[in-house]
Amino acid sequence: MTQTRITQTRAAQTWPAPGTLRRADFPAGFTFGVATSSYQIEGAAAEDGRGPSIWDTFCREPGRIRDRSNGDVACDHYHRWEADLDLIAALGVDAYRFSVAWPRVQPGGSGPINAAGLDFYERLTDGLLARGVEPHVTLYHWDLPQPLQDAGGWANRDTAHRFAEYSAAVAERLGDRVKSYATLNEPWCSSILSYEIGEHAPGLRDRRLALAAAHGLLLGHGLALPEIRRHAPGAGAGIVLNLGPQMPASDRPEDVAAARLADGRLNRWFLGPLLRGEYPADVWEACGADVPEVQGGDLAPIAAPLDFLGVNYYTRGVLGAPGGGVPTGAPVTDMGWEIYPQGLTELLTRLKADYPNLPPVVITENGAAFADRLQDGRVHDAGRVQYLQTHLEALRQAVEAGVDVRGYFAWSLMDNFEWAYGYEKRFGLVYVDYGTQERVLKDSAHWYREFLG
Repeated sequence: MTQTRITQTRAAQTWPAPGTLRRADFPAGFTFGVATSSYQIEGAAAEDGRGPSIWDTFCREPGRIRDRSNGDVACDHYHRWEADLDLIAALGVDAYRFSVAWPRVQPGGSGPINAAGLDFYERLTDGLLARGVEPHVTLYHWDLPQPLQDAGGWANRDTAHRFAEYSAAVAERLGDRVKSYATLNEPWCSSILSYEIGEHAPGLRDRRLALAAAHGLLLGHGLALPEIRRHAPGAGAGIVLNLGPQMPASDRPEDVAAARLADGRLNRWFLGPLLRGEYPADVWEACGADVPEVQGGDLAPIAAPLDFLGVNYYTRGVLGAPGGGVPTGAPVTDMGWEIYPQGLTELLTRLKADYPNLPPVVITENGAAFADRLQDGRVHDAGRVQYLQTHLEALRQAVEAGVDVRGYFAWSLMDNFEWAYGYEKRFGLVYVDYGTQERVLKDSAHWYREFLG
């Protein structure tokens, strides 16, 4: 097993204390964890039978990745997983959310299962359990097998059926040892951002294909749910959406209308089929001839009851504001995203009000990128500590308002390959030196550990 140097040494405390907010302020049994995804950390891109994914292809297309990097090595987690699990356990968290790489388990996206791939995730699952950490699995975090993309990707309805078969194979192998299975992570990103905006793999710019992909993803979710429940009846089954308030910058009719449509495309386009069994009529009309083909019987499995709804929250949108949707003078992260913690309270209370059948909610991602620097063996990331503090307080307020929230996962466990940004952006609680693969606990990791007590 590859050795990993992990630095946890602390000098005198220099990060903000947890203050008045404590773990005890949340309901009994509330789950706190950290999260990652396969392509962002695993590496070993061509080892033990893993096939190519759309991100392997995308990274090799000129101009796609800002620093011209790729995920071939990433954080080398595939070889360093035992030390990384020790690190997770040392943080004192209850749970770890990780994703399974479809091309590692089923290199062609259909057909034979790669036993070595499933073996890795079984070792990971059992290793977590041995350390007293709950495993939470995401079945799809954007690394589609390239052969499926060659056949049309998520815009091809057949991909949804292949996803159900793959999900069945994973759930059959890992079973109830996994606490929960999320079918998809952020289908808005793997459809609109990937097929229309072109920022993520496969990097297309076609709204018609993007909306077809969005429906294909939701159909895949609906077909996978019964497979998960058949093979892992004791595990929770749900989906993860990236959601955020979309607000007008003023009361001008054009700003109000733009915010309503933005809310429809980001939030309601996915919440509607899942929780109401229908697409939002106003967005459907706005999409005109680009709307997807919805066949009879599609919406029933998509709208099947969820054991949980995963919510990834980072920021809000402000429509009509100068500077690309960020109000003038607002604090931002290294991604240029506005720091708006109260948006988490606003989002969750709105979900409760708008969807009477809202399942229990889990905050499956929340975190921030900052320009972290390693100095004398330490990373002083006071901005991230404050970000975590204020968002956890906002979450506490939502719980007090009656929203059934069951857990919170900080994004991310460690710095990693940040998609089209390559290694330029750091979201981790743990600093990664990509040259040596040394892990260094940032001040935020120490803070989170103390918060969890």
